[in-house]
Amino acid sequence: MLVWGIFITVILIFLALDLGIFNKNPHIISTKEATIWTSVWVIISFLFSGVIYWLYSTSLIQNIDQLSPINATLKYITGYLIELSLSVDNIFVIAVIFTSFKIPLKYQHRVLFWGILGAIIFRAIMIFFGVLLINKFSITTYIFGAFLIFTAYRMLVSKDENFHPKKSFVYRQIRKFIPITSHMNGEHFFIKIRHIKAATPLFIALIIIEFTDILFALDSIPAILAITSDPFLVFTSNIFAILGLRSMYFFLSIMLAKFHYLKYSLIAILTFVGVKLILAHHYKFPEWLSLSVIAISLLTGIIVSIRSLKENEPIEP
Repeated sequence: MLVWGIFITVILIFLALDLGIFNKNPHIISTKEATIWTSVWVIISFLFSGVIYWLYSTSLIQNIDQLSPINATLKYITGYLIELSLSVDNIFVIAVIFTSFKIPLKYQHRVLFWGILGAIIFRAIMIFFGVLLINKFSITTYIFGAFLIFTAYRMLVSKDENFHPKKSFVYRQIRKFIPITSHMNGEHFFIKIRHIKAATPLFIALIIIEFTDILFALDSIPAILAITSDPFLVFTSNIFAILGLRSMYFFLSIMLAKFHYLKYSLIAILTFVGVKLILAHHYKFPEWLSLSVIAISLLTGIIVSIRSLKENEPIEP
């Protein structure tokens, strides 16, 4: 529990520094700043794999599955890449939500900050119950595996539909219980109008982002549980991917629309981890194979998308 406590404390310190020092004053996140922070979080995430190796080579962490240090490290990296890749769709939806509620660029970071904090709490709860179910009921792996394959199939056959936040179930329910205003007063989530406390678009965007993240977690949590049921590996890989998502949003929200073939990378990853879960009690996939399939799927989607963009570029006379 000591290691858990130290990890959570360090994450909270990072978040406090982020909001209290680095982003104390609302400002528009430039591409350069977003690139730097994205790089920082990716580097920290991969450096933490060294911490994982050290922890699992000692008795400082409870090694439930009796993993070797190298296997634990590979599982952490694989889980991190899965969560990072499945966050791509989340970035699209966040961009649509901000556009729909006309959230100024300089206040988007504040909404994402509290959104990430909420996501960490909800993910922790979902991971706890997911690990509990898999360890207690063997049939859970078949259910999770079938769900992931079904999700991959839906992604393959479904047409791209526009998401309308103001028509969503969550937005309609919020309006029933909380007065809503279209006016904003700086970075405040609530303002007083004629002695009535009303929620600003910032708060509405935050709530919808939180519920959207929970829906996306229904895919990502079972996907990571296909790699390992070790709660520390699942939690840490998930948290580092979520922390990097915020800066990735400002870095990739515009460019991601051009990476059309990443969708097929996600379909391949979901299908693979779904099959891995279904066969979990019959065949153990080598860790290097899982990591290779996920990395190759992502790289293939990116490379094919870039080549497609170059081929479709208009030729200047």
